[in-house]
Amino acid sequence: MVTRQTIRTAGEYDEVLSAEDLAELRDSLHQQLLFRREQLRQFATASRADDRGLREDAGRMEVGVKLAASARMVLADVEEALARMDAGTYGVCQLCRRPVERYRLLIVPQARHCGRCRQMREAGR
Repeated sequence: MVTRQTIRTAGEYDEVLSAEDLAELRDSLHQQLLFRREQLRQFATASRADDRGLREDAGRMEVGVKLAASARMVLADVEEALARMDAGTYGVCQLCRRPVERYRLLIVPQARHCGRCRQMREAGR
């Protein structure tokens, strides 16, 4: 359910995340959710087929395992973003509690952090 809230962002243009933006973002997240679930289903099916007769291709299986792990991580991020939408905390940086920039959410709808905090986290790695 999309609430009629607007979120002030601390971006360069101080833009507002509109109800329409939220609806589009929710739809995008939902599409990602469906895609990742289907992707994981296909990985599981392929993995069972590999177990039955293609054990010699360990490299291909390793790639499949890594792709499945990545898909699970993205799926978890998408599910958490949808939960934040439902809770009314979507678009708020989980570190500094400032709004996540609108342009950032439009590019990465499951973003948890504002650009500043994301840069600081990446610099610390």
